[in-house]
Amino acid sequence: MDRLRGALDFCIRHQTVLGYSIVSLLTAASEYIFSSVVFKCPCNSGNLLYGSVFLTVPAFILLLLGYMVNARTWRLLTGSCPQEKYCNCSPWGTCARYCQVLVPVTARALVAPLTWIAVALLRANFYECAVSGTSLMKNFICKDQGEECQDLLFKIPCDEKFSTKVSSEFLSLQAQSQLIGWFLIASILTVALISTCVSRCCSPVSYLQLKFWKIYSKKEQELFEIKAKEHASKLAEINTHCFFEAIDPAPFHTPSNEDWRKISFLYTFNSQEQYYSMIHKYVNTNRGNSDKFKEEGQNPPVLGFVDETHTMDSGF
Repeated sequence: MDRLRGALDFCIRHQTVLGYSIVSLLTAASEYIFSSVVFKCPCNSGNLLYGSVFLTVPAFILLLLGYMVNARTWRLLTGSCPQEKYCNCSPWGTCARYCQVLVPVTARALVAPLTWIAVALLRANFYECAVSGTSLMKNFICKDQGEECQDLLFKIPCDEKFSTKVSSEFLSLQAQSQLIGWFLIASILTVALISTCVSRCCSPVSYLQLKFWKIYSKKEQELFEIKAKEHASKLAEINTHCFFEAIDPAPFHTPSNEDWRKISFLYTFNSQEQYYSMIHKYVNTNRGNSDKFKEEGQNPPVLGFVDETHTMDSGF
């Protein structure tokens, strides 16, 4: 029992890393299935298109899915363009705010597509098929050798025995693909490490306070879910009872549209008035009616978790 509790504690502490690891493993497994079962290089003039589609289109689909499952994407977009009123804010300010949010969202969404491309390059099937159909390879290998050489070049991904009839330079395609794959993996890890170091160095709070902040955000979200379910159940029970009994409902307070809108704003950090969430800021600024509530600050990437605490639980 103690071991199980320890394993659960470990998973909770490292849920972000474990989540990305699971996504990467599932992506790698999907690439293996596609490469082994679905992918069949046509070995003709369509090699370039076919290989390129399998290398890039699934990665693009995974990128779109990454945006769709990130709760911060929908928190940014939901209600941002209401039809009943026009936005009176600065276009440049709005664009900057959107970019500030979308950059870390994009970084997270790129985990799966980059994993797909890296694994595909290491296996080399898609790369060999695509490159064997390029005019660059034709000019490099089949220069002054006629059309027969190009036909053999197209067929090499399907039958290795044709490789003996073509220049040995073609045999380096698999090595090229693997080298590009390892270079891509090394570049991704380097950029990720540098970005993490920079964001932590620019953190407006200390290490232990940041740890406390994450605990608070997670606990607040858990309590919000519980309270929201209780409140919604009570309201539904009152309305259903009044409908069937044909009576008027008793007064029952529920947050107004404006209240919901205020706590749904993206969190911005202000070193002068420190709050741990939009709900924390709302309840300490006279229900959002104080001028302090409208003050905006900076939202460092390291504090992006404030708006993403419920991602694993509620998805959208």
